[in-house]
Amino acid sequence: MRTPISTYRFQIRESFDLNAAADTLQYVRDLGADWVYFSPLLKAEEGSDHGYDVTDHSRVDPVRGGAEGLKHAADVAHSLGLGVLVDIVPNHVGVATPVQSVWWWDLLTHGQDSRYAEAFDVDWEFGAGKVRLPVLGDGDEELDRLEIADAPDGSGTKELHYYDNRFPIAPGTADDGSDAKTVHERQNYELVNWRRADAELNYRRFFAVNTLAGIKVEVPWVFDESHEEIVRWFTEGLVDGLRVDHPDGLFDPGEYLESLAKATGGAYVLVEKILEGDERMPSEWKTAGTTGYDALATLDRVFVDPEGQDGLDVLDSRLRGIDDQSPVSWEDMTHGTKRAIADGILRSEVLRLTRLLPGVMPDPEPAEGKAAPESVGSTDDRLADAMAELLACFPVYRSYLPYGREHLDEAVERAKHYRPDLVDAIDVLVPVLSDVSHPAARRFQQTSGMVMAKGVEDTAFYRYTRLVSLTEVGANPSEFAITVPEFHERQARRQAELPHSMTTMSTHDTKRGEDVRARVNVLSELPDAWAGYLESLREIAPLDDGPFENLIWQTILGAWPASRDRLHAYVEKAAREAGNSTMWTAPNEEFERAMHALVDAAFDDPRAGSIISGLYDRLSGYGWSNALSAKLVQLTAPGVPDVYQGSELWEMSLVDPDNRRPVDFTARRAALDAISAGAQPPIDETGAAKLLVTARALRLRRERTDLFTGYEPVYATGAAAEHVLAFDRGGAITVATRLPVGLADGGGWGDTHITVPEGRYVDHVGGRTVEGGRVGLAALLAHYPVALLARMDGGQK
Repeated sequence: MRTPISTYRFQIRESFDLNAAADTLQYVRDLGADWVYFSPLLKAEEGSDHGYDVTDHSRVDPVRGGAEGLKHAADVAHSLGLGVLVDIVPNHVGVATPVQSVWWWDLLTHGQDSRYAEAFDVDWEFGAGKVRLPVLGDGDEELDRLEIADAPDGSGTKELHYYDNRFPIAPGTADDGSDAKTVHERQNYELVNWRRADAELNYRRFFAVNTLAGIKVEVPWVFDESHEEIVRWFTEGLVDGLRVDHPDGLFDPGEYLESLAKATGGAYVLVEKILEGDERMPSEWKTAGTTGYDALATLDRVFVDPEGQDGLDVLDSRLRGIDDQSPVSWEDMTHGTKRAIADGILRSEVLRLTRLLPGVMPDPEPAEGKAAPESVGSTDDRLADAMAELLACFPVYRSYLPYGREHLDEAVERAKHYRPDLVDAIDVLVPVLSDVSHPAARRFQQTSGMVMAKGVEDTAFYRYTRLVSLTEVGANPSEFAITVPEFHERQARRQAELPHSMTTMSTHDTKRGEDVRARVNVLSELPDAWAGYLESLREIAPLDDGPFENLIWQTILGAWPASRDRLHAYVEKAAREAGNSTMWTAPNEEFERAMHALVDAAFDDPRAGSIISGLYDRLSGYGWSNALSAKLVQLTAPGVPDVYQGSELWEMSLVDPDNRRPVDFTARRAALDAISAGAQPPIDETGAAKLLVTARALRLRRERTDLFTGYEPVYATGAAAEHVLAFDRGGAITVATRLPVGLADGGGWGDTHITVPEGRYVDHVGGRTVEGGRVGLAALLAHYPVALLARMDGGQK
């Protein structure tokens, strides 16, 4: 099995297709990457910039370059010695435009008689033999807007149209001159009001996205047909590895990975898996590891000052109006947000689980001569309540029974703590949800991840705002910082257990780009100063939502300078995801006007502008120090480092879709050429210094693999020792600066030094030669806050 040393990810779309990527591969090679990493390539919803809404598994998307484009890109990559990694989407298909979705159109046409009926996860009985499609607007007469019309392709086929939405008409159901409403009643689908999706949908989705319908890839023929094109990539030598999107949505991820390994000849495979805390994946899975969110969380936290936690906790409590200044409980917050999701947009999944449990719990019997108390509720209601509570209390994304049974036990304990009135119903559910053969247990495992993702990443992350750099995909923001020894322990474990797992700092899903987070992390060193600045900003542009104001101003500072349009788009999405003061389904116009006025104040009010520009001038250098240090550590630590497209310069993107913006590769090529010619760029707004660090680290890893075979901590001695993060990979020694404000306030490095094995080293960042033994950091880090020492003789310790 060929494995990568590093990867470079491209977002492949119509405006940057496989042919454009092929033209950029020489740059990727020169940068130092070992593999190129493509976003999903199969035919997707027209206009999709991400490709996770696959509509046809049988072909590479023509607008992304088609089969010819893939062959061209693969041939160029392989001629340059680059491997090819491709993102695939086994859990769901796009159904936003039914006529584009090959399997879905057939399902809607023929219903349970469709050959694809087995492919989709539909509860036909609950839908009375129909698939419920939540597309109708509000109003009693929406069905009157249905029309019978000819298909636009000129085939003469009749369709049902609702505004711009097109739906098939089953054969023989519109031949008698009936009106559109009558014909609709005869179809294998039912168009319903969009608000009914929360509780009445009868097909499994990706999370709560109605336009992404889950498929049952555990069915052998479904696997075969949805992977036929993917398998071709391997039999024809086009692709070397795969990244599997959202395996937690699958019926049996382990079984799926086993099938994938057989189909691809045991190729290199990564899974987009979020691990919570010390959680481990099942060791028998056929995967090299995750896509790196676990590494991201560790990398961020080692550059956060633990001494800042108390001050930021006090500020957060004051903003929330908590009188005793005690910090808000992350556990209680996420319990509430997850429970709201289970009771709200994922209620239909909870009810479907409950429908799999007939007869498991008898109806409560009233005392003789008395009616059952209303507080008891029906059996179905209590089971649904208990099921939602267990989902809200589940501590990780999912279990893989029998692996992970302890997580169910923890959820049971927590659920009984929060809801002692449901103990009897919870006790009834435990043996069912523990039985790997029971359909409810299987579906519960597929559902818990949905509740976690929507309740935590897409809600609580926008509410828990004491330091927004910590609310990142795959991270637990209640973990504020980690010590250097803890960092070393985690890296040693990664080297021993998952040496080929990916590490990352930015992805297409991160809430804030890596260098936004690096600047925000500086606030952990200045909690009292930040509290004062924030108070002034709140007086200038009040919003009456203290925690969210903290999020906005931290993000503006972290991304500054940013365009007005980008920030307006960001705050609207963030506020509606938080769901405290406004919502997607019920926008609070007054609040949103004030929120947008706040953003405008950063540009138009001299007082706010002065504060933000002053903070930028004060903090940007420290943020750049954090950014360079975090990048070098990521690129040289155990694992396979990924560079997200363009992030070799400052990565100041915010949440999707901002983080999918086009990349100026011409500028990056010019900067790389200058560095290759010997330039030592300054640390400034251009980000060229980051490209220098990226290129030098990637090239050394690719060209001198013998220097990256182990992991040993390197500790510093001297007054500034706590500001050093260093480790030896077996001849390549990384040295990085942490907590730069404290370092500057303390007078710099002074006599602080590290001790490295005897020999001669070259610093691949700064370019100077260093003799082994005692190495002073004042000289080593005089120009850049990082150094990458490599033994010149190639020997190992």
